[in-house]
Amino acid sequence: MILIFVSFPLAAHAINVQEHILDNGLKVLILEDHKAPTATFQIWYRIGSRYENIGKTGLSHLLEHMMFKGTKKHGPKTFSQAIQRIGGMDNAFTTSEYTGYFEFLASDRLSLPIELEADRMKNLVLTNEAVLSERDVVIEERRMRYEDDPQNLLFEEVVAAAFKNHPYRWPVIGWMSDLQTLNPEDLRQHYATYYAPNNAVVLVVGDVKPAEVLAKIRDAFGRIPAGPEIKAVAVAEDPQYGEKRVFLRKEAELPMVISVYKVPPIHQEDGPALDVLSNILSGGKSTRIYNSLVYEKQLAFSAWAGYEGMRRDPHLFYTGATAARGKSIEDVEKAMLAEIEKISKEPPTDQEIHKAKNQVEAAFIMEQDSFYMQAKLIGSFEMIGGWRLIDTYLEAIRKVTAGDVQRVAAKYLVPERRTTGVLIPLEAKK
Repeated sequence: MILIFVSFPLAAHAINVQEHILDNGLKVLILEDHKAPTATFQIWYRIGSRYENIGKTGLSHLLEHMMFKGTKKHGPKTFSQAIQRIGGMDNAFTTSEYTGYFEFLASDRLSLPIELEADRMKNLVLTNEAVLSERDVVIEERRMRYEDDPQNLLFEEVVAAAFKNHPYRWPVIGWMSDLQTLNPEDLRQHYATYYAPNNAVVLVVGDVKPAEVLAKIRDAFGRIPAGPEIKAVAVAEDPQYGEKRVFLRKEAELPMVISVYKVPPIHQEDGPALDVLSNILSGGKSTRIYNSLVYEKQLAFSAWAGYEGMRRDPHLFYTGATAARGKSIEDVEKAMLAEIEKISKEPPTDQEIHKAKNQVEAAFIMEQDSFYMQAKLIGSFEMIGGWRLIDTYLEAIRKVTAGDVQRVAAKYLVPERRTTGVLIPLEAKK
């Protein structure tokens, strides 16, 4: 077992994170905080849609569903019922980079989620009947969230067009055709490969004594053997040489335009400046894109920008707007591109820089007000390159200058990196 103590500024004061690695490869991160008699127990697996293959998308998300369907020891639905009986709550999430499970409860009740999570790491019941039944639930979820939602469908189409060879191009929930032809054996193999101690990270934050909680984790998880060695997935996106455009004709009330640009992730050199840029363009209703398109020109019903930087690999910076009733989507797009061109040619004002950096820092600190969010922050950075990256995040944001913001806008928000999607409304069928 390796033991490391590191201090870093999660908030206004230094907080000690204890890192432990068990003999079977399970990494454990513990943050002791006694401000309330509660704690969160979380286990994150290094598996998400980024690690899936063509024709088998959606396996990670479906497996998240199956984790609540029972093990050889505990029947269907008993996991959540057991947590709720002791006054706790639980849930899960799947992203392109990872799948996470969490419980939040009184700190003196941590033994239960530790035991239950260890059990379902290796003892899920994945019969053909159970898998196909839950597969149908996910198909309906996809139909409601994407096929029947024109805005979400447009964003999905744009992202798919933006990436040529990187698995970021498919959605976490998976493509409908892959779900409809899913082979239960593929899911069982997915589970056997990726749900293992050496591919997982346990996070405990709250009113705990680290030595005691570590002993419980070692007792529950230490007997589980390490899984097969998992080779790192290294994928590089091929260069893009011109703008791509997607047109979606769908029943909708108003036209919409979304443009995405390929950009580096937050832990690379230009990431912090892109983070500040997104707040200057769209950090509230008084910032550039919203103020220009919605208030001044009255072209759009809504307008926004954002930076998807919490990724292992380069991802996307996006801008978008929904046209106001009676307004041309072409005029909306021109106005949006004009704001991009403006900040590419002229640096933001000192006031804009100061405000945007304050917003980033305030959000970063306020998000950690709960034990759950502190654990999620640590886990998110751990999955994209290591939790110690937190130590440098605010420092890098504070160093961003107006010249940096102008430079990254001119470098990345260009047609050669842009993919644009336009939603063309169709009349609703009677």
